[in-house]
Amino acid sequence: MSDILPTDQKYFKKIYEAAHKMADFYGFMKIDTPIVENEEVFDKGTGASTDIVKKEMFAFKTKGGDALALRPEGTPGIARSFIENGMHSWPQPVKLWYFGPFFRYEHPQAGRYRQFWQFGFEVLGESGPVIDAQIIQIFYNILKELKLKDLSVEVNSIGDNQCRPYYKKLLTNYLKSRESSLCSECRRRIKENVLRFLDCKEEKCQPIKTEAPQILDHLCDECKAHFKTVLEFLDEIEVPYQLNPYLVRGLDYYTKTVFEITSLLEGETEKKKIELGGGGRYDKLLKTLGGRDTPACGGAVGVERVIMFMKRQGVEIDEPREVSVFLSQIGDMAKRKSLKLLDQFRKAKISVGESFGRDSLKAQMNRADKLGARFTLIIGQKEALDGTVIIRDMKNGKQAIVKLEKAVSEVKEMLKK
Repeated sequence: MSDILPTDQKYFKKIYEAAHKMADFYGFMKIDTPIVENEEVFDKGTGASTDIVKKEMFAFKTKGGDALALRPEGTPGIARSFIENGMHSWPQPVKLWYFGPFFRYEHPQAGRYRQFWQFGFEVLGESGPVIDAQIIQIFYNILKELKLKDLSVEVNSIGDNQCRPYYKKLLTNYLKSRESSLCSECRRRIKENVLRFLDCKEEKCQPIKTEAPQILDHLCDECKAHFKTVLEFLDEIEVPYQLNPYLVRGLDYYTKTVFEITSLLEGETEKKKIELGGGGRYDKLLKTLGGRDTPACGGAVGVERVIMFMKRQGVEIDEPREVSVFLSQIGDMAKRKSLKLLDQFRKAKISVGESFGRDSLKAQMNRADKLGARFTLIIGQKEALDGTVIIRDMKNGKQAIVKLEKAVSEVKEMLKK
């Protein structure tokens, strides 16, 4: 787990603002679910056989015997909230977005930690393929707004309960005849979660994967029509995409469309494709968790991964603090007067800089200059005793002495000019 240092806060802020702006435009409402949920939410929702639940989830029991977990992802918690809060009675579809920390016990990778941040968008209560395309468009546009380069969208359909069982049986039979040539993890996957074989990165499994039957060839008519329409929408809105028949995503609740958005990370010898985010349709999740049959689609993006790419691709974030006035003070009495004056400027909504820890007027004036202050107010021992303040125009060096109680109104008038 890692600290988010002040140097990285500007990136978090930039990403949050980009997501928030997009959410407002598309009519998504913000939701925050608890960081700790009942373990069952993820066992049932994410899937007991997934790597996330089996290997990566921080699960624990309370002194009272409750089985809880730190949330490893966002969608099951949102589905649980949808059910518990009766959102099925809200105007449909319900469009929600979130931004927050998640937890997975896994080996730290490039841009990925055991406490990591994600933002996500979810649409619940709509089955049309236009939503799949719009979700992909939203994430793609946010990453473009953040000036990331070499973005690529990969899409696939993994069918539904009508056609997927037949394909899984077909794939299982194919793999069983080649079981001795598979890696140990894929031999386990044949029994527990055969679709995860398609996501295997082991070198010895690649030739077998290349020859494996592809799910796109075995979709039922409904899934085929749905996916065809999604691709037509993506063509229309000019989101560049690639078909990836091996894309399955590692979560049990997905149906039909799945997608990932990647960028290229430049290594010592070659560029490597790294996933920034992904998602898909999950039409059966809410029913699995005890709710009504509710179609849904959504996805999430990893914030630390995005920051890593922003830094490596040279995306600069300028966050100059605009300061209209700088308060310079010399001596304890002047500091006391300045503290009160500072609060008066805050109430007047005039941005102010200060450097209370420094007594050197020269150092303070240099600080005012760096902050780009329009005026500097100087209070020394004499001014503190007289109840006055010197207002210096930082552009032409002209100075005026005014009563302390009139300083805010005088500066306000000068700023107007």
